[in-house]
Amino acid sequence: MMKKNKPVKITLAHINDTHSYFEPQSLQLQLNIDGKMISPYVSNGGFSRIATRAKQLKVTALQKNRDFIFVHAGDCFQGTLYFSLFKGKANSDMLNALGIDVMTIGNHELDMGNEPVAEFLDRIEFPLLAGNWDLTNELTTKSHYLKGRPNLLSYQPAQQTARWMTRVVDGESVAIFGVSLDKMADIANVDPDTPFVNATETARNTVRAIRESGVNKIILLSHLGFTGDCELAEKVDGISLIVGGHSHNLLGDFSDLGLKKEAEYGHQVNDTYIVQAGFHSQALGHCEIDFAADGSVSAFKGKNELLIGRRLCTDASLLTANDDAIHAQASLYLTEHENVVICKKDPRLQSLLQDKYIPRVRKLQSTVIANLTKDMRHIRIPDLNGGSEIAPLVAESFAHMMNKDGHQIDFAIHNAGGVRTSLFQGNISICDIAGKLLPFAVPIGAYHIKGKYIAQALEGAINNATNNGVIGTGSGSYPYTYNLDFSYHAQRPLGQRIAGLMINTTQDGWVDIDDEKHYYGSSSAYTMKGKEGYEALTMMDGDGVVSHHSMADCFIDFIQDAPHRL
Repeated sequence: MMKKNKPVKITLAHINDTHSYFEPQSLQLQLNIDGKMISPYVSNGGFSRIATRAKQLKVTALQKNRDFIFVHAGDCFQGTLYFSLFKGKANSDMLNALGIDVMTIGNHELDMGNEPVAEFLDRIEFPLLAGNWDLTNELTTKSHYLKGRPNLLSYQPAQQTARWMTRVVDGESVAIFGVSLDKMADIANVDPDTPFVNATETARNTVRAIRESGVNKIILLSHLGFTGDCELAEKVDGISLIVGGHSHNLLGDFSDLGLKKEAEYGHQVNDTYIVQAGFHSQALGHCEIDFAADGSVSAFKGKNELLIGRRLCTDASLLTANDDAIHAQASLYLTEHENVVICKKDPRLQSLLQDKYIPRVRKLQSTVIANLTKDMRHIRIPDLNGGSEIAPLVAESFAHMMNKDGHQIDFAIHNAGGVRTSLFQGNISICDIAGKLLPFAVPIGAYHIKGKYIAQALEGAINNATNNGVIGTGSGSYPYTYNLDFSYHAQRPLGQRIAGLMINTTQDGWVDIDDEKHYYGSSSAYTMKGKEGYEALTMMDGDGVVSHHSMADCFIDFIQDAPHRL
């Protein structure tokens, strides 16, 4: 005889898209105080404040005889030097210290392939949900094998469901599972032998299986984005709460603080509530959910809270506080605001950050690796003054790094949008490269490809960047190259716009590229996927090789080996 279900009361706290923003950030508010607009800066968010507020909420929950669950809805990787420099180690340390109960995988966890996820799983003290990640055909020869890891709750192909975890509250089970973007291969660099499958079908099958097991209280941690969550809730019945991420929505009304008003917190689609808590560790969301015995939600209330420091400052440096009467009124206004918490930093989290990571980050921020005698301009599409002076060197740095790894690279291509800024006269630090010039920790790779496809990729990228006969996605696709030379003729028919394509060889210097000959190229893993006009690169032999070197790693190494090139 099946056990009779009973009501359950839970307090759930949640964060998402924290992107390695462990330290507080400067945030400018727009406040109307007695008819006068002021724009003070405040210290906003950070993991130490999140820890303080989460502990307060847990104490309150337990006092009310409610269970307390703390979750992360994906994308903790990328974002700051803490990821660029430590590639996920700092993230695991900080999330462990924060005390989250479970996390779902985001697309940025897979920007550098599966291996950093495997290393993350080795370190974390909580389960990682990846319910539509199919590891069935994963190659067993990998050093970073994922299938069968007990703390990775992935897809179950035989049942076509996610693995789920069960939280037992006063003898009653609550099921929690996760799904992420099923188009993961399009926006991240998941290994090709471990695809993501349809999120909606996985969710529908999982809800059915959970209910068949006798559990009727179901929470989904999603990394589909707010629109995707709403669509899933329309199509799949039986999920009480979706805790979302990916689209960076700070749900609730923060318009009187000068922030964009988005959907209400606890947006309801059918019988499912949907929550999300912004991005970059700026806020903590929390809600009280009362489940009836039949699994339905009998009561729901909650909100996002912007976590800030006490001082109202004059500028983004946060060094000088405003101390006049109107700012004193503003301080009182913020103290009483229902969606703001004046929050102290948790000493344990702050000590971990201060003792283990901040000194190393500060040192690297000040480590000078080059000195520029003049400005170096970056521009996406060449103008009358020429093209980017930096992007071709970034492409060359890819070849430089891959050659050091034993590859024999003939050429390299990099998209203009992968370079984010110009470089200016004076000292250049590691922070300037990894934090500003090349902030995305996307790996580089190498591939064998016929000459005719190189021409097609170059034309496709320029067509895309200039909207020349195609629906382009922006100027960021414009190609900059190492060891290639060509001209582009905008008025010629599609497929005939690249002329005079040549390659610089060690033996013969500049020679015409042979359409049918194979050449060995290097690009970012993003470009290798054929995105934004580079479709012809997918005609490479096999899948190519993706390294564990980020773009910034390559350029820093290149500058240190050849400082005269700048």
